[in-house]
Amino acid sequence: MAIGRKWLIMGVTACMTGALLAGCSAKDNNNAAGAGEQNSGEARGNITSSLYDRGSVPAAEGTMEDNRWTKWLNENGPANVKFVPIPRWESTEKFNTLFASGKAPDLLFEYAAGPKDTWYQQKQLMPLDDLINEHSTEYKALLEKYPYLKKAGTLSDGQLYYVGRLNEVTPIRAIFVRKDWLEKLNLEVPTTTEEMFEVAKAFTKLDPDGNGKDDTYGMAISHQSAITVDQIFQNMGFVVRNGEVVRAWDSAVAAAEFRKSLYDEGIIDRDYLNDKNGEKAKQDFVTGKLGIYPVLLKWEQFMKNEYVTLKQNVPDAEIIPIAYPESPAGSFNPTFQNPVQMTAAVNRGTKDPKAVMDYIDFLAKPSTGTALQFGLEGVHHELDTAGCPVLTEGDKKGEVGYMTDATMLSSSMLVLEGKCGTANMFNPEIPIEKEGLDMFELGKDIYFDLNRPYAEITHSEHMPQLPNELSITLGETNKTIGELWVKAIVSGSSYSVAQALEEAQKVWEKGRGPEAEEWMKNWYAENQDTAFLAKDIYDFVKQQEGL
Repeated sequence: MAIGRKWLIMGVTACMTGALLAGCSAKDNNNAAGAGEQNSGEARGNITSSLYDRGSVPAAEGTMEDNRWTKWLNENGPANVKFVPIPRWESTEKFNTLFASGKAPDLLFEYAAGPKDTWYQQKQLMPLDDLINEHSTEYKALLEKYPYLKKAGTLSDGQLYYVGRLNEVTPIRAIFVRKDWLEKLNLEVPTTTEEMFEVAKAFTKLDPDGNGKDDTYGMAISHQSAITVDQIFQNMGFVVRNGEVVRAWDSAVAAAEFRKSLYDEGIIDRDYLNDKNGEKAKQDFVTGKLGIYPVLLKWEQFMKNEYVTLKQNVPDAEIIPIAYPESPAGSFNPTFQNPVQMTAAVNRGTKDPKAVMDYIDFLAKPSTGTALQFGLEGVHHELDTAGCPVLTEGDKKGEVGYMTDATMLSSSMLVLEGKCGTANMFNPEIPIEKEGLDMFELGKDIYFDLNRPYAEITHSEHMPQLPNELSITLGETNKTIGELWVKAIVSGSSYSVAQALEEAQKVWEKGRGPEAEEWMKNWYAENQDTAFLAKDIYDFVKQQEGL
């Protein structure tokens, strides 16, 4: 963790929805992971709680389930907690095994919507309305002050199953353009996809870096850049048109034709399909060889890493964020950080629900989140003039920073009170950080244009989950269709986008596509007034920004 003037938001970029949990028993889980019934005469309950393991705990600090902060939680919290480590990128498989063996924890932490929905469908989760009403103080107060939490955590049977946290809302996708290249080539900021294509072409063909070599790319479309491009065209699969959910074939065609034109003209790296993690595109950007960079980002990290590296390599480089250009589908906003993130549920088979609720309340306290994120005041951090925690330099720095996932119920309350947000992570007294702060503020001005529609139905973590069998089949269908679009992009005149569309629609028909579309259409018609949708995200932005 970088040390200095920064306040890490009590929240992380929303994770992509993982594979669906399969093969679990639908009967009550007996929860044999070590939590038993509360001992007679003891005030403290005994519970188990999952905890993501990213392999990030320093050896001197112990393990993810046994370190200074898990001990702190047990010493300062209301219950005796046994922690069950869950490999972060294999969480579905691990939870699957635990449920099947009757050893799933009492408190289940999971970012992805798919596994949580499977637990719900298999009746593995405990409804929480009565438990909260009878035994909660801290989380109950949050629900009353921020009804979004109840709306997002309530499922189709009308009961509350998920608990979560509130995050600062920031745009987490953006398009950065080399401003100095625009000026050198006398070009305007592109406002349509046609203009963006011409700018990208000029960045490729007209030697914008002035070195006399054909060594620049106009635009990146690999890895996360690809999803940002899809949002420009609203190529998001199911979208809302005229008040109902439809499969956006027109958007898929427009996005494929745009990519094909970029590929045919040599405007992009023709080996982009092998850039599986986006590292090649990032290197092109930071070495000054890329003109248009669509990204997924945390602003403070991007400005302190990629931007700083670019300026070190090319001191005269200037970049600006630009609004999503208008496409045939319209003008859209990018993904925003999920403001209401449902991160946990309670195992239906828990033996001591009250102890679990007491522990949830403890985790929801701002003081608990601050300790887990920044350590102890006077030891690991100090408070700045605004009352925001600032990590201190010194030999204690290795003792904090590895327990981010223990804060999955910590709401960024100081942010919601108008301070200690992303802007506080920049030190305006350092010139390059002042540039980063200015870029972040400009990005908010551009992407918080609420007159533009959100590209998606809602944030991915709030999307409804198709029934398991249908979801698995549709996953294979969409994979095959994706391969057809790629074939059209890279095949020149031998295979057109129109041919790909014809074949894709046949695959869709045979691969249960119409059935999935009908399910989504019905879900939206029945739940558009109660589900947490894009309009709720916009309402949250208005509240946060005072709009």
